[in-house]
Amino acid sequence: MTKFNKLALLAAIFSMALAAPAQTLTGTVTNGTTNKPAAGDQVLLIDFTNGMNVAATTKADSAGKFSFPLTGAPAPHLIRAIHQGVTYHQMAPPGINTADVNVYDVATKVTGLSVTADVIRFQADSGTMQGVRLFVVNNTSSPAKTQMNDHNFEFYLPPGAKVEQLQARAPNGQPISADAVPQAEKNHYAVNFPLRPGETQFQVEFTLPYSGEIKIDPKPLYPAEHLVIVLPKTMQFSAANPPSYESMHDPSQGDSAVEVAREAKPGQRLGFTLRGQGVITESPGETASNAARQQDQQQAESQPQTPSAGRDNRPGGGLGVPIDAPDALQRYRWPILFGFAVLLAVGGWVVTKRQPATSAAGATSGPKVSAATGDHAASVRSSSPSSSTAVTSSNPVVAAPPAKSSLLLEALKEELFQLEVERRQGKITPAEYEKARAALDQTLDRALKRQQG
Repeated sequence: MTKFNKLALLAAIFSMALAAPAQTLTGTVTNGTTNKPAAGDQVLLIDFTNGMNVAATTKADSAGKFSFPLTGAPAPHLIRAIHQGVTYHQMAPPGINTADVNVYDVATKVTGLSVTADVIRFQADSGTMQGVRLFVVNNTSSPAKTQMNDHNFEFYLPPGAKVEQLQARAPNGQPISADAVPQAEKNHYAVNFPLRPGETQFQVEFTLPYSGEIKIDPKPLYPAEHLVIVLPKTMQFSAANPPSYESMHDPSQGDSAVEVAREAKPGQRLGFTLRGQGVITESPGETASNAARQQDQQQAESQPQTPSAGRDNRPGGGLGVPIDAPDALQRYRWPILFGFAVLLAVGGWVVTKRQPATSAAGATSGPKVSAATGDHAASVRSSSPSSSTAVTSSNPVVAAPPAKSSLLLEALKEELFQLEVERRQGKITPAEYEKARAALDQTLDRALKRQQG
């Protein structure tokens, strides 16, 4: 073969490579209420390559199928499907070419709603009480439906409380800003954020004038598995009805105290008084772990001893429970949720105290973030008079405006967590897990390098 022929052959091969079809991301949108294809639903492709922007839109066909051509180097994407005005999301890590999305019919009222945890964290200094209240709402409706109305979730705050900001988090989603809408009764608020099937979190940050002593009435409006009060050990907690609460913290560990009321009922007498001042410096993980350890110890002391009672059957002595327990996560459900909740709370306090004018700063990045992380209705509403922070879709852990790499990191961390949960529940094969984990790790490493650079 002559030199000319070789060059021609190489050029032909190069041309064929250029003409090769681009990768395609495909998936199916399924109506989880009817178990039928969600034909005609709008589907959006969110691209993380140059921010978090809508790269393409399409509609699910009669079989619920959709597809998007992918160009450039492998990168993470997010699929957003819109059904009856409510958005649903599914991450597509790099190297993964399928992403199925479940959507649900909307109803103004559904049965099967419960509050898994109602966590209130306090700290006080310089004449101000800072509070963060987290609600974890579980929608187990059957058939599964999304609840949505003008006052979809309601709650009370103490008299004199000023709402600094409210964050809402859909199942498997990222936190976005929402409105705490004042109701006719004073100190009574509502949130019109969709309650999708699964667990939705609402986190409201507030401040109170404080002179060294204050009475708090949580006024639960829904049955709650656990009402959790967290405060610095330098402050004193006094319950109006002492038998309602029990301590869940090892006195020799950490700098926070945890009080828990189990199976709280609407209207139950759960008021308490706080005295003194102090802040919490320990990490959220330490607080949750110490509370869980204390709970485990108390339960062990209350049960009759057996020949195996002295053995720690938990792998690594961690938060697991003995292998013969009926539910491996139930006992530690609220400490785990609390740990994740406080991670958001700490960042929220920093934003509130150090950047009181976040509304103007956050406005520049709101539309891009909204395209990838938020509920459509919540991301476009204006701020209510009760809030000093404008409605944006920024993550509360970082100051506004958030860096693109930080937003990507949060999305990847969320996907890694969900991947681990699916592996432990046996929902994916080891091969699928390794492939997805490797792709996520690679992208996470690149994002970390960009953030450090």
